[in-house]
Amino acid sequence: MPFPRGVNADLDVFRQQYFQLLGPETLQWPSAEMLRLPHVQQLIYDEMFNEHNLQFPPPLRYRMRVLKRLIAKIESSVVDPEEDDISDDLMNALSTLVTAPFPSEASSAHEKSYVTYHCSEVTQRTQRTVTLLESRAILSSSGSTGLRTWEAAICLGRYLSSPAGKPCVQQKNVIELGAGTGYISIICAKHLQSKHVTATDGDQGVVEVLESNAFINGLQGSSKLTASVLRWGRSLRGSWVEDENANYPFDIALGADITYDTAAMPALVSTLRDLFAMRPELVVLISATIRNIDTFGTFKLACERSRFTVQEIDNSSNETNALTGPFYSTAVPIKILKITQKLHGRDPFAI
Repeated sequence: MPFPRGVNADLDVFRQQYFQLLGPETLQWPSAEMLRLPHVQQLIYDEMFNEHNLQFPPPLRYRMRVLKRLIAKIESSVVDPEEDDISDDLMNALSTLVTAPFPSEASSAHEKSYVTYHCSEVTQRTQRTVTLLESRAILSSSGSTGLRTWEAAICLGRYLSSPAGKPCVQQKNVIELGAGTGYISIICAKHLQSKHVTATDGDQGVVEVLESNAFINGLQGSSKLTASVLRWGRSLRGSWVEDENANYPFDIALGADITYDTAAMPALVSTLRDLFAMRPELVVLISATIRNIDTFGTFKLACERSRFTVQEIDNSSNETNALTGPFYSTAVPIKILKITQKLHGRDPFAI
């Protein structure tokens, strides 16, 4: 839950960033004037560091790092040592964390942790969340990158939650390619009123984690979300995808950060061709972090050679509205592409 009404919005931003496990050095800390207030310190303890109140707490090492820095900031905010106290609850919480047994840094990087994203753009009245089990390591032991949520997925989720993007998935049948942790699929099924979401990934282990994340978000056994292995480049004719499309005719396909590897592009484009063959009026939205402009250009060229129409969606409002969650870095550009199949005589894909 967010902090109560009347509490400075900076506190809520701080809390949201904390549960998203942003680095302590990048957190937007409340002002010194606010931190030295006893009731604010109590709120921070109750909402962020009291284990009895936390359903999905951050990992121990992260909590300790943030709490150490928080207490240092409170200490430096003190004006009158006789009047300004530091919360006993916060100090006791730090003592408990300091004496807790920690795994090594290397082990911690590969352990799965709860990460909570506050999807505040879904509605201005209620903050809604997606909580995922993620590994903060860049690669899992199997070499997969699918066990953490990347910036391109957060960017796409924010676009789909906005007034401009929500009609793309509201009351639509969705298929996600390379779903990874399931962030996009879960936000569509849980908050954006999609009819049905088919989440796919090429790694069986990643799909199992995705199913666990669906459970965490109350979607276990739900008819709104299914998850399966889909390996790009293999014919979809006669496959489970064809059966799924018969049951839930795909309106839109989504993908985030799935174009970074040029070696995988032929297989990805082949799968897109198969999806268009099943659903000629399908709309595809792909969010891509532009780490290498040549790689991005290669993907666009492969789409154009397959006679797809590729358009870039204006996503500037996402980047300028950086004070609401979920948060992601804009240091590297992120583009959202709309891909459709050329049909004669008309363009039915305006969204």
